[in-house]
Amino acid sequence: MSRPIVIAAGGTGGHFFPAEAVAGILAERGYNLVLMTDARHGRRENGVFQDRPQYVLDGAGVAGKGVAGKIRGITALLKGVIAARRILSTLDASAVVGFGGYPSVPPLLAARFLPKSSRPAIVIHEGNAVLGQANALLSRFATAIATSYATVARLPKDARTTLTGMPVRSGIEALANHSYEPPTETIRVLVWGGSLGARVFSDIVPKAMAALPAGFRTRLEVTQQVRDEDAPRVREIYTEAGITINAAPFFNDVPDRLKNAHLVIGRAGGSSVAEIAMAGLPSVLVPLPIAASDEQGANGQDLQEAGAAWMIRQPDFTPEALTTLLTDLFGHPERLKSAANAARGFSRPNAAAKLADLIESVLRS
Repeated sequence: MSRPIVIAAGGTGGHFFPAEAVAGILAERGYNLVLMTDARHGRRENGVFQDRPQYVLDGAGVAGKGVAGKIRGITALLKGVIAARRILSTLDASAVVGFGGYPSVPPLLAARFLPKSSRPAIVIHEGNAVLGQANALLSRFATAIATSYATVARLPKDARTTLTGMPVRSGIEALANHSYEPPTETIRVLVWGGSLGARVFSDIVPKAMAALPAGFRTRLEVTQQVRDEDAPRVREIYTEAGITINAAPFFNDVPDRLKNAHLVIGRAGGSSVAEIAMAGLPSVLVPLPIAASDEQGANGQDLQEAGAAWMIRQPDFTPEALTTLLTDLFGHPERLKSAANAARGFSRPNAAAKLADLIESVLRS
């Protein structure tokens, strides 16, 4: 059996879905895979990893936290590094591939701390237009760095980078040739935010939709990702406003919902932006305000400057501001069509295969 490739990815969709897409390609090519992740929700019980070795490691972020939170986060990361090193010393892995975020730190640091004679290759993927803090640390000793953007801020000057794009799920990859048609009668809006639905969208979007002119409200069909505890109040606001609503914490048919959507409202994470671009959709983006390097702000800015999206910073993301913007967009569907065309220019098909190719080239060398 070949030496395994370790996939290091957090349990949230933004990191796990790209990792899963690449793992699927590597599995088809006959590679032995091992997953290292954290304890958050993910597709560990099904999909490509379900019958493969899995290790859940300690780890926590430190950005945006107070002194006590930073101490706890660093302690958890150190525990994760120790555990990962112990596991890697027995696996004889050929490579460790990280997808950013704090869960990728313990396996990759542990790989670096192994004796040089048994040290696996280290490959990292950066999904944003700005190198995240975890990847900024790890990039100093990476064998190869894959990027989703042609230009990535904060990369080391001597970094060896390859532009692969952001790997997306196969069902979303299939939307690469989807033709966008602006709304005529029904207006379908997809609202997502984080793997389990950001609360800010539950607080703002229903109120904004309810304040739209009646001529738009009666045409709306909204699909919104929400937390379980927020679902009743979200549904109530929409129902009272006469808006068709489907609210749930998670949707298993995201490709179909993207295919049928006229507008997406959500965060500007690298994975989300890549999926929106692959589907060729206009979007309203609200970057996560606590990101240490404002990676989402950089992603959103790129799309906005290209005319592919409208970005609203979270302090300015109010029901009134969103109602004003949506009233204008729904009243001028040609603007949605233009943004959809611009979004398509950000798509990079076959990113998972390209990243798998890079990993194979590193193994050969």
